Amino acid sequence: MMTNKKIVHVEYAIAFAFLIFIYMSLDFPIWLFFVLLFVPDLTMLGYAMGKKVGAIVYNLGHTFIFPLLLALGYLYFKNEYLLLVSIIWIAHICMDRAIGAGLKYQDSSFTNTHIQRL
Repeated sequence: MMTNKKIVHVEYAIAFAFLIFIYMSLDFPIWLFFVLLFVPDLTMLGYAMGKKVGAIVYNLGHTFIFPLLLALGYLYFKNEYLLLVSIIWIAHICMDRAIGAGLKYQDSSFTNTHIQRL
């Protein structure tokens, strides 16, 4: 039986695969996808300044708000690089959430996420 937690993981895994498909359909270079896929994880460096700052910086890099704003920017400016970065960034977030790495809490360890405790 599929639990709610498993459903969430599967949904994000499917979204990740779908984003790779969309990216490839747009004829963007696949090598660039894999080079940039882990760039949002640089936000983990915020933890060097403590749990509170780390969680804030990490969450800013792992929320859908900014990559969706980039996608909107693409619609306005017609700059394909905005779409490319947006797709990769959203794919990264979906990949992380597929494995349970969600948004972090400011008062807890890095392993306690809005999805689960890792």
